[in-house]
Amino acid sequence: MIETVVIATDGSESVGRAVAVALDFAERFDAEVHALYVLEESEVESAPEEVREEMHDALEERGENAVESIAADAAQRVTTAVREGRPAAEISRYARDVDGDVVATGTRGRHGENRFLIGSVAERVVRTCPVPVLTVRQLDDSEE
Repeated sequence: MIETVVIATDGSESVGRAVAVALDFAERFDAEVHALYVLEESEVESAPEEVREEMHDALEERGENAVESIAADAAQRVTTAVREGRPAAEISRYARDVDGDVVATGTRGRHGENRFLIGSVAERVVRTCPVPVLTVRQLDDSEE
């Protein structure tokens, strides 16, 4: 039985299909939904010191907007969270913390010799997450 679905988002447009599929999946199971954005601390740490605080605030705002967008699109109540850290590790930790039954995440559609790559964060989540992971590939315009 699926009771809790965690939707991991990076706030990009390419995660849109994953969000739609995950919300539909959660609705079919009448599951609780959590939307999670992880502010990657290495992005902030690698920035010049004089812009780190501004960059942190901008990324935090982006994360809040991303999870609130999911909540606004959902037919059911969505618990939102913005965390800081290494994305794959934080996604796994959050899934454990909320007793998630599945984590949904988007992947970048790749063709040719890169077709087996799903994105470094998504791949790491698939390999390390203690719960099942639903990956949803973003379709190209020609595939929709």
